[in-house]
Amino acid sequence: MTESTALSGKQVAFLVAGEGIEQVELTEPWKAVQEAGGTPKLVSPQAGEVQGFNHLDRADTFPVDVAASEADVASFDALVLPGGVANPDALRMDKDAVAFIRSFVESGKTVAAICHAPWSLIEAGVVQGRTLTSWPSLQTDVRNAGGTWVDEEVVVDGNLITSRKPDDLKAFNSTLVESLS
Repeated sequence: MTESTALSGKQVAFLVAGEGIEQVELTEPWKAVQEAGGTPKLVSPQAGEVQGFNHLDRADTFPVDVAASEADVASFDALVLPGGVANPDALRMDKDAVAFIRSFVESGKTVAAICHAPWSLIEAGVVQGRTLTSWPSLQTDVRNAGGTWVDEEVVVDGNLITSRKPDDLKAFNSTLVESLS
């Protein structure tokens, strides 16, 4: 199977809040999915557009494909949770987003979270007994939720893929694509 068709027919949900998304953590995995032949779809609690950020500076906006309240886990093969500090903090306050994440993890399908995104996994109650990584400031939160935090570029524990930061995107993206191939 060639890389450009490895994910042919696969739909990947990217769940983000209305703003505060670390743009590169959205756009680079999105591009990796597309280049492998998959179809990324932007899911958010609100319809319309979402606002990306380059750290603390506003960047591009992106159109939402599906509202979280209407998103169906059965329609997707994987879920990607980009980081940014404000993005997962807002998602963990939205009951539809949290339910979507929980259902996705429980389905056994691939869930990939980078940087601060494991906050959403913690809120969904799915890290107990799991090993993962994140931005270092989340390590106490991961441990308090019953998970094991490690400082590694990419960690795979069952259907969970996690990475620490934008510098880990190459490994994160290749592990995501490989898990779906």
